[in-house]
Amino acid sequence: MSLSHEFSRVHRDLMDGRVRLSRIGAVAAGTSVSLPWLVVDGAGREVEPVSSYLRDRLLGDVSPLTCRSYAFDLLRWFRVLWTVDVGWEQATEAEAAALVGWLRSARNPQRQRRREGGHPPGAVNPTTGKRVLAAGYAPATIAHNLSAVHGFYAFHLHFGRGPVLNPVPENRARRATLAHRSPLEVPGRHRRGRLRPRVLERVSLMGWSVDRMCLSD
Repeated sequence: MSLSHEFSRVHRDLMDGRVRLSRIGAVAAGTSVSLPWLVVDGAGREVEPVSSYLRDRLLGDVSPLTCRSYAFDLLRWFRVLWTVDVGWEQATEAEAAALVGWLRSARNPQRQRRREGGHPPGAVNPTTGKRVLAAGYAPATIAHNLSAVHGFYAFHLHFGRGPVLNPVPENRARRATLAHRSPLEVPGRHRRGRLRPRVLERVSLMGWSVDRMCLSD
């Protein structure tokens, strides 16, 4: 699939970090056990497609905290869609690429909170020799966001809603292999799906936990 004809100027500006992502919408507390968290748009209206997916995840026995993390990921996704003026049912890999590009190039508010006199993001600490975390979002955060968006569209595709192709591509061979692997087995090497960053499994959740609340700032 060629994306060259899918990108608008706004797409490219997002990918290069030249424009701020829309701050429209929010994650709000729900009023029922079946939906403890939901996403609302700029007018305060519930984004029903997200709510449907979150309810399904809760039926799958995920925790309310996990539901909240999915809500923040999908809020970020919908902000990309609102910024490029594309409906969620018409989303393509071009929008997923815009999301990934923005996450890689945008300044993460959590990384700006360093004490006065500290080393800037991405610099090497001369005392420890370790590199300070870069200004953008961690690869684990990007991978988690892509997984949430992929799951959202896989859910709706199951019921005949949304685009025919999932905006977030995956390596089906890798997914099939991992689905049948024992947790005790050492994971083998598999080609990553398009757009997905390289993430070490044992540290992926650590990186994600640092970044996951950035949208609340």
